[in-house]
Amino acid sequence: MTNPEPSPEPAAMGVRGAAVWAMAGQYCGFAVQFASSVIISRWFLGPAQLGLYSIAIALALVMAVIQDFGMARHVAALPRLTREDLARCATVSLLMAAGIATLIAAMAWPAGQIYHQPGLVPILLIIAASYLFSPLAVMPLAVMSRTMGFHGHFAVNLGGALVQGAVAVALAALGCGAVSLAWATLAGAASRGLIAQIMRPTLPWPLRLDGIAPILGSGSRLSLITVVGALGSRMPDMVVGRFLPLHAVGLFSRAVGLSDQFRMLIAGAVGQVFFPAFARIRDRGEPLGPAYLRVVAGYTAVLWPGMAGLALAARPIVRLLYGPAWAGVAPVLGMVALLEVVLCALPLHLDLPVLMGRTGRLVVRNVIDTAASVILLAAGCRWGLNGAAASRLVYAVVWVLLYARLMDDVVRFDRRALMLVYVKSAVASAAALMPLALVYGLWLGPDAVGVAALGGATMLGAALWLGCLWATRHPAFGDIVGLVHHGLTLLRRRPLGHLSA
Repeated sequence: MTNPEPSPEPAAMGVRGAAVWAMAGQYCGFAVQFASSVIISRWFLGPAQLGLYSIAIALALVMAVIQDFGMARHVAALPRLTREDLARCATVSLLMAAGIATLIAAMAWPAGQIYHQPGLVPILLIIAASYLFSPLAVMPLAVMSRTMGFHGHFAVNLGGALVQGAVAVALAALGCGAVSLAWATLAGAASRGLIAQIMRPTLPWPLRLDGIAPILGSGSRLSLITVVGALGSRMPDMVVGRFLPLHAVGLFSRAVGLSDQFRMLIAGAVGQVFFPAFARIRDRGEPLGPAYLRVVAGYTAVLWPGMAGLALAARPIVRLLYGPAWAGVAPVLGMVALLEVVLCALPLHLDLPVLMGRTGRLVVRNVIDTAASVILLAAGCRWGLNGAAASRLVYAVVWVLLYARLMDDVVRFDRRALMLVYVKSAVASAAALMPLALVYGLWLGPDAVGVAALGGATMLGAALWLGCLWATRHPAFGDIVGLVHHGLTLLRRRPLGHLSA
């Protein structure tokens, strides 16, 4: 007899409430990550040490990208989740984690030989151990995503970030070098798993091996997409590390990391909410186009000015945060941030094709995407670090050509409406950047701008941006106001101390 869905949330929150919790967790986690990275980079670790860790984590993440084996999407897409389903998924997650940890440990010594860096070996072994804790968090987070319980994600991610940041800073201060970041990764994974199990216990015991064939089939298809995509996103550090010295790898990695942190701060967490939300729209038989246009409007309205502003302010930001030793990050950061401006123009380019059964076409494009990324980056390395960064802009053009038609076929959006959204977002972005551009042109150059001038230009730009969204009747304006109002309401009604209520 089929058991009912296990312990659902008392009341599944709506998309707006889920988005508020996801963003709150992202913002707090970003603050912790950002503060620890600044402290470590400015006072304890140099570019070469960060470069060594960056190569190690890139190698590990290529192996470990399938750690959840598509469990979040699989669980979200099931019409009904029984206790038996949950036990089988947890079992598969545990087996996958053990296999991944073994693979990472096995490649530690060969990687040290290939890169001529013996220090890679202990770092990779510690990172391998961290993946043994991943099953403790994978299934609880997947179930919470299904029920839109993103207040649980908030607790898990913030707790893990706090532990990881504290361990990284403490060990770096003690002089442990690059290995301090590896131990921090292990501590963060363990704490995430412990918090997730406290909130939603799903230990895979006893193991449930019967009936896992459908899970393996679904997971293999989703993981193939994830692996190919991860090769494109993780190989830059590996490619740069193969052709350029460790110092350059550290600068490149810091630029990419800072860009990723800002992107995730601005809109990254909201993406977790959209897959289950679009699954509900699909199950109701409604068209995806109108909802997708709202998502595009939100992404471009917020990410375009944010990432373009990061590119414009790259030199003062790097100088003020990291000091003169990291000055080479600025030109790379500018080009990597502009790449993100292009990529966010077509959000959910992996999720929606999977949801709508276009997996085959997506895999083909993923393979071409990854090959183009690697080839262009390797070619760019011939001109040094800045050449490698410039290759990202050429890659952006290839990316658009690959995915624009696919997303049109999957979503069936109104092209004129999409172009109108782009125009309004571009106007608002220009308004947001205008104050800082005027500071550069009329007052202080990028190398003379201080905290006060940068902060003032940013605040004025934000005010102009919001006013422009209102004046152009941008679709995202109402959503932004609604999210702020909903967040304030949640804070009044549900204090942070009652996350598990």
